[in-house]
Amino acid sequence: MRRVSRVLLALLFVAAGVNHFVSPEPYVAIVPRFLPRPELLVLLSGIAEVLGGIGILLRRTRRAAAVGLIVLLVAVFPANVHGALYGMNVGGSAVPAWLLWMRLPLQAVLIAWVWWVGIARREEAQ
Repeated sequence: MRRVSRVLLALLFVAAGVNHFVSPEPYVAIVPRFLPRPELLVLLSGIAEVLGGIGILLRRTRRAAAVGLIVLLVAVFPANVHGALYGMNVGGSAVPAWLLWMRLPLQAVLIAWVWWVGIARREEAQ
C-alpha cells in the first residue's frame, strides 16, 4: 500500500513539475507581487517538484526528497493563498474560486502524504 502510494505521489509531483515548464503562466500569475522574479521562482519550484518526485522513489534519497518536498509545499503556500484571494486563469479560463480555496487545506494533506511515504517509520505509518 505504501509503495503504491509513493509511486502515485511521485507521479503527481513529476507531472506538476513538468507542467511548470509546459504552462508556466498560471503559476507566475499567483506568485505574490512582493516576491522578485516570479518566472524564475516558478522554474525553480518546477525543478524541485520533478527532483523531489523522482527522489522519493529512491531509497537512498527518499528522506531528503521528502523533507525537500515538505519545505517546498510550505514555501509555495503563500502563492496558493494569493491565487485563492485574487483568482487564477488557466488556458484563458478562470479557475473556480471554490477550487482555489480547496487547494489550501490540500497542502496539509500533501504534507502528511509526503511524510507518510518518505519519512515516517513503518511502525509510525501503520
